Amino acid sequence: MSYVELFLLKINERAQGVSSVEPLMERRPDSCAESQDRDLTDFASEMERVPEVEVAPSVQKHRSIRFNAAQQRKFLSNKVSTAKYSPLLFIPKFLFEQFRRYANLFFLFIALLQQIPNVSPTGQYTTAIPLLMILCVSAVKEIFEDIKRRKADDETNKRKVFVLRDHEWKELQWRHVVVGDIIRVLDHQSFPADLLLLSSSEPQGMCYIETSNLDGETNLKIRQGIPYTAHLVTKDDVLSLGGYVECERPHSNLYEYIGTIYSDQAESYPVGADQLLLRGAVLKNTKWVFGLVVYTGHETKLMLNSTKVLLKRSTVEKVVNKQILMLFIILIVLALISAVANQVWTLRNVKNHWYLGISDANPTYFILNFLTFVILYNNLIPISLQVTLEIVRFIQAIFIQWDQDMYDEKTDTPTVTKTSNLNEELGQVKYIFSDKTGTLTCNVMEFRKCSVAAIKYGDNCESSDRFNDASLVQNFTKGHKSAPVIRDFLTLMAVCHTVVPEIDPDDPANIHYQASSPDERALVLGAKSQGFVFAGRSPNYVTIQVFDCEERYEILNVLAFTSNRKRMSVIVRMPNGQIRLMIKGADNVIFERLREEQHYQSKTLEHLEDFARMGLRTLCLAVADIDETAYNKWSVIYHAASTALTDRENRLEEAAELIEKDLMLLGATAIEDKLQEGVPETIASLSRADMKIWVLTGDKQETAINIGYSCRLLTPGMKIIKLNEQGLDGTRDALRRYASEYGASSQKDSLLAFIIDGETLKHALSYNCRQDLIEILIACKAVICCRMSPLQKAELVTLIRQEVKAITLAIGDGANDVGMIQAAHVGIGVSGVEGLQAACASDFAIAQFRFLNKLLLVHGSWCYSRLTTLILYSFYKNICLYFIEFWFATLSCFSGQIVFERWCIGLYNVIFTAATPFAIGLFDRHCSADSLLQYPVLYKTTQNSECFNAKVFWIWCIKSIVHSILFFWLTVAMLQHDVAFQDGKVGNYLFLGNMVYTYVVVSVCIKGGLESTAWTWLTHLAIWGSIACWFLFLLVYSHMWPTVDLAPEMVGMDKYVFSCPSFWFGLILIPTMIIISDIIQKALQRTLCKTITQEVQERELLNQSPANFLRYPSRQYTEEDIGVFVSPSDDPHQEHEPHGYAFSQEEHGVIEQSDLVRVYDSSHPKPSGL
Repeated sequence: MSYVELFLLKINERAQGVSSVEPLMERRPDSCAESQDRDLTDFASEMERVPEVEVAPSVQKHRSIRFNAAQQRKFLSNKVSTAKYSPLLFIPKFLFEQFRRYANLFFLFIALLQQIPNVSPTGQYTTAIPLLMILCVSAVKEIFEDIKRRKADDETNKRKVFVLRDHEWKELQWRHVVVGDIIRVLDHQSFPADLLLLSSSEPQGMCYIETSNLDGETNLKIRQGIPYTAHLVTKDDVLSLGGYVECERPHSNLYEYIGTIYSDQAESYPVGADQLLLRGAVLKNTKWVFGLVVYTGHETKLMLNSTKVLLKRSTVEKVVNKQILMLFIILIVLALISAVANQVWTLRNVKNHWYLGISDANPTYFILNFLTFVILYNNLIPISLQVTLEIVRFIQAIFIQWDQDMYDEKTDTPTVTKTSNLNEELGQVKYIFSDKTGTLTCNVMEFRKCSVAAIKYGDNCESSDRFNDASLVQNFTKGHKSAPVIRDFLTLMAVCHTVVPEIDPDDPANIHYQASSPDERALVLGAKSQGFVFAGRSPNYVTIQVFDCEERYEILNVLAFTSNRKRMSVIVRMPNGQIRLMIKGADNVIFERLREEQHYQSKTLEHLEDFARMGLRTLCLAVADIDETAYNKWSVIYHAASTALTDRENRLEEAAELIEKDLMLLGATAIEDKLQEGVPETIASLSRADMKIWVLTGDKQETAINIGYSCRLLTPGMKIIKLNEQGLDGTRDALRRYASEYGASSQKDSLLAFIIDGETLKHALSYNCRQDLIEILIACKAVICCRMSPLQKAELVTLIRQEVKAITLAIGDGANDVGMIQAAHVGIGVSGVEGLQAACASDFAIAQFRFLNKLLLVHGSWCYSRLTTLILYSFYKNICLYFIEFWFATLSCFSGQIVFERWCIGLYNVIFTAATPFAIGLFDRHCSADSLLQYPVLYKTTQNSECFNAKVFWIWCIKSIVHSILFFWLTVAMLQHDVAFQDGKVGNYLFLGNMVYTYVVVSVCIKGGLESTAWTWLTHLAIWGSIACWFLFLLVYSHMWPTVDLAPEMVGMDKYVFSCPSFWFGLILIPTMIIISDIIQKALQRTLCKTITQEVQERELLNQSPANFLRYPSRQYTEEDIGVFVSPSDDPHQEHEPHGYAFSQEEHGVIEQSDLVRVYDSSHPKPSGL
């Protein structure tokens, strides 16, 4: 070690309070010369005079954690939070979120303008008060939704675990766990923090953990404590432990950890990732473990892989924001035109109308006039829209939660909406990113079918859920010609594995099987169900019970499974002394090693294809008898390979090739990786809605592909592109080749599936390869990404979100899915059995993947259709009324005079036209739920924004301006001659204004009904009730003064309006003209270019099935679009399907499978850990 390295280490040690270079001196090689010792010691003594250097925690390269002692520094709390807001930052973050909306920013500007004296024609607080109400309603909703997130976080933070405090085990909540605690975790419990494994109930400090919540892998992994701590099996043993752990600072890499344990005797022991138990993982098949807490809370690797919580906004809201900006520009132009027109009129009439005092106007008159018109026209942008949207979204979220079809009775879990701002986003989803384990699958393996001696078993009705075919045992017991093969087949299932049995001392018949591979456990349980019971394991023997007769098999060798070998075998000495090789593996690797004469090969191959077509995971089983002499010769070769110092793995594979040959095929097994209920149907339905579904998993490629077929993500006839490259150059070349051949420009919407692993994806996401990758991904109908880290999942979702500009949805159940859930436009958490972290961080939480079907196709479509119609209608009704102020300005010399009474202006959106938008937003229904579910093609209408985009928005705006012209100028035309009343008064501006106002309210309310497609009694109440409210208000308001000092100019206005024949004539004529024009336009549109949604609406009204319309030859919709599933057998272009091989087992773990079976003895009791 150089002096410089020693210098840096000395500074770092002082920063952490670790004194002396003595540990370093002891760790140096013993071969160091005495002179170098003396030099280093002299240098170290010089270093004692180096001034103390403060090193900030953020730049410390490692941390020290003491055993059974107070820590030298305070570490981060173990409490975690997925909430959007904190009490301290709520107000600034909330205001930032609210004023990102241009409408709120605009109304804040107007509210400030109204405070300038003699500028506002509508009063000082007509904008400020509604804006304050909007902010209050939004704040209450945000607080309510964040409280729900905090409650979900509390469920996690308040879980309990045993912690060694005050020399005894105390059950504490997770949030109270701190770095340096030694905790005791029991079987099936999750780890509350990142732990350094000390010891366990298993031999040599081993334990099994399930990491599907972190990386999606279904197989169990083995972790092992170091020998220095593995003997600590009691509380007193742990209390006697002294010294400290020195380890690296927290980082996000799940598979890396470096540390060292220093004992009180200054001895050092290295520890690494094989001793690290990560938060989010679950202890399995192990009674207990002792662990030292090394990282807590947001410093755990799980939380470091989570992305920052984003403040999400819907696409609809972004579109509205842009259109509001355009309307604001129009408003400014109108105000400028009006101010200039007023200035021109003033200059021309300053002498003729001297009595108005306009000659005394000061130089700022133009600016003040301009601001007056800005305030006058500000209601072109509906201030009530935001509060209406907030309330409607909130109630829509309640409707979603009340849906009984999305309630899971088994777990008593309803659907939960956590971010109602994204309701409408559910109706536009184009890309779905799904986790596999726990989201699509139940992570439960069941032995379902088998083929033995060319006979298929398990096709009977009783085997619908698990294997229950009595004919297998009957053929064995009754001496069928295949009985010897059946015996060998079931014996292999019971013997050829690395499963460890755990016998209940109170009930010896109750055997619990510990297995790192769920496939192996399923096979052992399958053999047990047929009377071949795996009963015990010792370092050299396996004991099975065949119909209560005990048999012992000596384990000579275990040739472990690897991804390259795709097989696993054991060499045993049979009870009769014969040496036999038992092997199981993929069909291609087994078939090529069979001896020439095989009676069952072709029939077994047919059965394998049948099993694969059902999405089952298959393995072929075979045996070979080995001569004693040949085995002894091979054993020498195998021992030399196993002790080789270089290229050991390849040499072991070569040695296995020498013995795994001349096999006799027994048959094949079929295991079901149980899918969650309704997954294939849901994926098929969503695919027909033109959604592209990608599976992002940390599991193996073979397993993911197999699940892809079983859940109909991969279909027969689909061309599969696999990309598994190790380097950047290879990845770039492959991507360019595939992009030119299959890219989006050449074969769009083709039946392509793209499968890539995490290592290759790391290179593919680089700048040089990104564009080619995107082109291929867009062209594919299905994508499966394997061996992905949580950060890679989030990065891929972000890439598609930013580059493709399509709405993305991510769904998962594990903590490893939190990143992609937060990165997507919409995040769906599945309330899994093992944890709720994904559900806590999501926007919506569901109990089953199948609920996604109704959530998107029905609620998504409804929410989008309702909210977009509400938005368009809100702008329409505001422009209709408030653009009239501009037309009136042309008659009032652009003086800024209002034509409507100020409180009538204020109550227009609050009372008289408020109910109709709510009726549209809550009760409108463009198609029934049954039609939307049965014909997913209907989803494309909302998905493609056909009913809401810039074009549609401005068509509505232009229509509203035209209608405002009719409202105002037709009324003016009717009043060309002065109207004289009995009291001698004539019609004034308010008389004109109230007539126009009445026509607008009546027409706008009926227009709302015209835009509704579902007329409920609440819709009628909203329409006619709103109209009645205006007439009642006019009657009351006209007689309030002088009882109430309000609106003296409105006194007797009801009498003037209602007694005028022209008013009643106009009430019939003008609204009728407006509504009839809309009806004609809608009739022409439905006649000439009817949409699929409109056709379905008409068919529903006639109680006819829309399927007949959708099957018309002139329509461009396929049977698959309308919900008719095409059977694979009907597809003439069906490609050969793989045989469904998949096998989950940890490779290259902390302890090899061949060594694992040697350390267990099921006859010995295990320590209690107390």
